[in-house]
Amino acid sequence: MPLDSKQCEAFLAVAEAGSFEQAATALHLTPSAVSLRVRALESGLGQPLLVRGRPCRATRAGRQLLQHLQRARLMERELLADLTDGGDGAAFSPLTLAVNADSLATWLLPALAPALQRERIALELIVDDQEHTHALLEAGLAHACISAQPDAMRGCAAELLGTMRYRLVASPAFVQEWFARGVTRAAARRAPAVVFNRKDALHAEALRRIHGLQASAYPCHHVPASEPFVAAVRCGLGYGMVPELQIEGAIESGELVDVLPEAATDVSLFWHGWQQQPPRLERLARSAMAAARRAL
Repeated sequence: MPLDSKQCEAFLAVAEAGSFEQAATALHLTPSAVSLRVRALESGLGQPLLVRGRPCRATRAGRQLLQHLQRARLMERELLADLTDGGDGAAFSPLTLAVNADSLATWLLPALAPALQRERIALELIVDDQEHTHALLEAGLAHACISAQPDAMRGCAAELLGTMRYRLVASPAFVQEWFARGVTRAAARRAPAVVFNRKDALHAEALRRIHGLQASAYPCHHVPASEPFVAAVRCGLGYGMVPELQIEGAIESGELVDVLPEAATDVSLFWHGWQQQPPRLERLARSAMAAARRAL
């Protein structure tokens, strides 16, 4: 059966807002009217599209439909912009990109800026751990993402951007206080670590691999912002896994110490995006991939 535009509009509003009440406000309808339209769409397709809750979440089928509707909306906006402004590209197209904080703090904006300006794209960034940005794309909350996940989900493509190397570093004063005899298992149990947030597993995986320590075996500071994270390490609050791109020359100058060279970890990053997307977004993706491969 053909999709009903009003039913799809109601589903899209609920999926993006997370509730029937907010969707109803956006559509100038009552919540019951929105619910009736969504239920009619589900009945026509023969399967549930939303898990009712707080917030509402799209089912697997719902995520597929959500991605289709978001792509269609983007393409329609781009077509209308080209038609109404004479095709000179003056109107901006929106793009939501899910990205890890370390990419945002290092190479991302310089890589994207020329293409964003050239293609007239208004960028919205959602920041999450590189192991979790993929879920935001799958949930329909982003049009593209930078992720450590190599496998593309259905309807999307994944391309390697490059590799970020992380090194376990500390200030010289911290090393003198906590690691004067090296990063032994006993010392690692006592010394405070600096970890981005509770999703960040780089530090934990390194100590588990080298010393067999679980994350609960040592004290941790959680600093969930990239520049303050590095600042916490520099000022001796703890030791942590920092991208080489953020501390260029700091180890060589003695400002920071690589306390455990065997803990160095390479994280491959991939650009995930829809296989079919508006031309502007496709050109942006290509430019970002080319720039990232030069930077990483």
